[in-house]
Amino acid sequence: MKIDMRHLGLLAGTALLAACGGSGDEPAPAEPADTTEAEAPAGDMSDAGDAGDAAPAADNTETVDGTMLANFTGDAAAGEEVFAQCGACHVVEPGVNRIGPSLHGIVGNEAGAVEGFNYSPANANSGITWTPEKLFQYLENPQRVVPGTTMTFAGLSDPQNRADVIAYLETTE
Repeated sequence: MKIDMRHLGLLAGTALLAACGGSGDEPAPAEPADTTEAEAPAGDMSDAGDAGDAAPAADNTETVDGTMLANFTGDAAAGEEVFAQCGACHVVEPGVNRIGPSLHGIVGNEAGAVEGFNYSPANANSGITWTPEKLFQYLENPQRVVPGTTMTFAGLSDPQNRADVIAYLETTE
């Protein structure tokens, strides 16, 4: 049986995404935007995250899917299970940085402020305070909220999972 190298690369990429939290229920990546079309109105964030689009303002918490954290009740125990997807890069122990920073006490703190972690300029200069609502937005699509972030996680498409992870992170303070 002959294996086409393109297929091998696709399989390896799929495995990497799965290891970084892809549970298989996330939608396929969007096609690149057609730059020949007219620009979307200034308030339209439906394609935010594509190259060249501006990030939502630091105090903006609107999600692409239109959900709001206030519509969900987070379950910390369920969030701990969902957080296991994040464990390859993050831990909640204070002062323990991995590929990503420790998320101990992250709720309510400024982005780019964990001691000893070397943040991307995009994250360090984002001006974001990690309120539960901002985390809810960020966890949906990190690259949309902080374009240029080095975090490669595609996000959590299920808003209940996002609410649960936030409930769990709030217990680490």
